[in-house]
Amino acid sequence: MTEQRERVVDGQWASSNQIERDLILTDADFSRIRELIYQRAGIVLAEHKREMVYSRLAKRLRHHGMTRFTDYLVRLERQPDAKEWEAFTNALTTNLTAFFREAHHFPLLAEHIRHKQEPVTIWCSAASTGEEPYSLAMTLLETLGPKAAQAKVIATDIDTEALAKARTGVYPQEQVRKLDEVRVKRFFQKGTGRHEGFARVRPEVSALVEFMPLNLLAPQWPIKGPFDAVFCRNIMIYFDKDTQAKILKRFAPLMKSDGLLFAGHSENFSYISDAFKLRGQTVYTLAKK
Repeated sequence: MTEQRERVVDGQWASSNQIERDLILTDADFSRIRELIYQRAGIVLAEHKREMVYSRLAKRLRHHGMTRFTDYLVRLERQPDAKEWEAFTNALTTNLTAFFREAHHFPLLAEHIRHKQEPVTIWCSAASTGEEPYSLAMTLLETLGPKAAQAKVIATDIDTEALAKARTGVYPQEQVRKLDEVRVKRFFQKGTGRHEGFARVRPEVSALVEFMPLNLLAPQWPIKGPFDAVFCRNIMIYFDKDTQAKILKRFAPLMKSDGLLFAGHSENFSYISDAFKLRGQTVYTLAKK
């Protein structure tokens, strides 16, 4: 068995597989990164995320000509309002999404809004690169017909790079082809020339969506309800229970009395907040007081 070689880096043991890299990430660095992203965005990074942290933040260190994570973190903490905090947060945010992901939610939403008399408003609180809010906009168009022009999807995310991509509404065709042919023809424009291989959501879809940055941990949110539905799917899993409870408590006043809260398939809010009750299929309604 090959003996693992170690040496001391800044007073801490660093294993040989760390040393062979061009950048130095100590145990203390990793612990501090976990603390900072929790404070900044509420994200809980598990111990096994060390490799992910290294690969994602390494780009930022190289951008600044640094070789030690310690120096990068010191620079961050000395400048609490620096633009680099945005890049730091973006790097550690996970953006796994798809059009009409967890498809059973969309017929439920359609049935909920079908006979609404007032303009429908929906908040997508983890918009990522746009697939979810555009799926919501397509559902509005399919369900409401001409009345959809008065509807709105507010799409927010903490990751500003993901939002920038979302605003373009441009996606690889292989991703779009996963949708049924009717939706592809109705809601997308096929790219040509230098845009060949890509597709863009049509203007009538993008017109229904308003993108804006929002940190769910921020003391104030730049949005106003009441919403007919709030989509908060597959993001609560990155928060601890206390953070989840605080966010759910803030959702409640922003929802209409019959509003629906949509959660991810692996998320359960029933034992976290008494503000909501389970309706079924990871869909919640406001608990009656």
